[in-house]
Amino acid sequence: MIKRILFFFISLLVPSAMAADIIPAKKVQHYWVNASAGLSLSGLSFCDGRLVTISDKKSEKVYQIVLKGVHAKLEPFVTLSGLSVPKKDRPTNVWYFLLDLTRPAAAMDFEAISCVDNNLYLLSERYNRIAEVDMQGQGRWLENMWSTTAKAQGYMQGYNLSGVGLQKVGDDFWMVLERDPRALVKLGPKGGVQIFTPPAVEGLNFRGQSENLAGLSYYDGALFTLEPNASAVCRRELPSLKAQWCLDYWEQENSSELGYEVSRTGGKGDGLAVGDTGIYIVFDNDNISRIHDPQDRRALLLHLAYPEGAQ
Repeated sequence: MIKRILFFFISLLVPSAMAADIIPAKKVQHYWVNASAGLSLSGLSFCDGRLVTISDKKSEKVYQIVLKGVHAKLEPFVTLSGLSVPKKDRPTNVWYFLLDLTRPAAAMDFEAISCVDNNLYLLSERYNRIAEVDMQGQGRWLENMWSTTAKAQGYMQGYNLSGVGLQKVGDDFWMVLERDPRALVKLGPKGGVQIFTPPAVEGLNFRGQSENLAGLSYYDGALFTLEPNASAVCRRELPSLKAQWCLDYWEQENSSELGYEVSRTGGKGDGLAVGDTGIYIVFDNDNISRIHDPQDRRALLLHLAYPEGAQ
């Protein structure tokens, strides 16, 4: 009995990978998104039945992906207005300062989008700020700040290692810090900042690359995380963030039909939207060509089936 009690307390203190089902993904459909070449689509969300996305190369518009049969086309959704250049953190060293000078101040580097209650929320990786945008495109910067807290705890230590996923849940925002190390940040309505390391999943294979995160989606009471270097989408409980199951789409991503030429620098899953019709992932190919067709630099939208019987 004493040994059992001792083991219980040790298990609370020593972190370990959580057991969760890792389920091979079943593809419903894939789409090469027309008019997307060169835009680096970087986020995805359902918005009143539409799939909306943003570009980390063009900061002036929010786009929608219009699906018709086996075809997909990128179209403007709203044109942004009212977003002046926000205050930002000072670069941590001279090298980052010089790199920042090479980009126009109006290049926001939007990396994530969330649509809730007829408002769009855009995450600027460059400025570490969230913009709230109405359906007419009028935007304003929210007061939520997290970078000082994150840097003090050892996050965001390199260039462009900031927020790349965003989801509004109730009055809170959940945000992703991508990697080295990765984290999930909860931003409260009164300015509170909580940073969590998502529990590791036993058997989830990052294949020697950084354990990273990208898109977020909220559906059916759970937070879904896109874990691109593992080619996986995990359904995580709130508030524990424990993974209930993960969907492995490595086979689809790395097929000769769907793969990009240099997958380590582009062609990774970036935006995630989960809904009644399944799981959608948009790939930021960073203008890299497809293996199957070197002349094609369009973004990939992958539609996966929700696992049968999964909760």
